[in-house]
Amino acid sequence: MAAEIITVTTPELLQQGLDIRKKVFVEEQNVPLDLEVDEFDTISDDVHHLLVQDENGDYVATGRLIYYNNETAKMQRIAVLKEHRQGGYGRILLMALENRARELGLAYALLDAQCQAEGFYAKLGYETISKEPFDDAGIPHVRMKKTL
Repeated sequence: MAAEIITVTTPELLQQGLDIRKKVFVEEQNVPLDLEVDEFDTISDDVHHLLVQDENGDYVATGRLIYYNNETAKMQRIAVLKEHRQGGYGRILLMALENRARELGLAYALLDAQCQAEGFYAKLGYETISKEPFDDAGIPHVRMKKTL
């Protein structure tokens, strides 16, 4: 499986990521659109959006990294299109986000994982640090952290 990591640098690429997120979070998981899109959905030095492109040139996954604090990246809006979920794209995307965090000089990665995805992140080295699940947009989540 060939996959290419694309750094989002144009409004067109940003829209590709938003389209993936709309399919996954809004249409599939019923998250209200006004909760899904926020002030970090811009192209700036403070937020890093990535896309994964498959061997056919299709965009199949997206995610973003923001600064949680001066040593921690927060991974957010990680989404893989349903028909590509068993293709390893989520792992590729997360590794690319972690690499970007390291390039930025950050030591930790933090994320709020949907409970149904907790095992996926645990396999990639993330440790659950929240005491119990919490609600985010009507979906149970746990906070997880990894040393980079």
